[in-house]
Amino acid sequence: MKIYGDPLSTNTRKVLTTLAELEMAHEFVHVDFARGEHKHAAHLERQPFGQMPALDDDGFVLYETHAMCRYLDARAGGRLLPSDSKNRALADQWMSVESANFSAHAMKFVYHYLLRVEQAADVLARAGAGLEQALGILAKELAAKPYIAGQGFTLADICYMPYFEYALLTPAREHFEKYPSTLAWWSRVQDRPSWRKVVGRAAAA
Repeated sequence: MKIYGDPLSTNTRKVLTTLAELEMAHEFVHVDFARGEHKHAAHLERQPFGQMPALDDDGFVLYETHAMCRYLDARAGGRLLPSDSKNRALADQWMSVESANFSAHAMKFVYHYLLRVEQAADVLARAGAGLEQALGILAKELAAKPYIAGQGFTLADICYMPYFEYALLTPAREHFEKYPSTLAWWSRVQDRPSWRKVVGRAAAA
């Protein structure tokens, strides 16, 4: 199995963390975002939208991150999603919330403050408001349970981790600090060996 991506990419980190949690063997092929290699013809054959990552499992190709994570977990026997339908649906719900109502807002701050892609003041203001709404809803869940989808660590948690890491390095941190249960969750999950391994890979790249 090969994973094509950049270790600094949020979506690549989701897949790499999933692989690390599942202790699945794989080959990582670096696609250098800074050099624009994700837009080169070779990568576009794997990922027609020119994004990262892409997965090739002996000829079976996937290029949507949540689908990759679910596929890897199913291949490993379903260790990172609940076995019962209701709790699995809750995990799926929170994965959808991440992509529809959380990550885009967090990334506006990442673009502006870390990647130096300027965002207008009104764009950042709307992103802050959207982030506040999502964090407020997430905080209620995390005040009652240790992980986003319940008592155990799941793919739902993995999907939020890269955005927490990067957004907390920006002034968006003030939004997170209003919701202590979200920061308590982050304190728990950022010390997982899988995440430390992924962060270490990025540092060594």
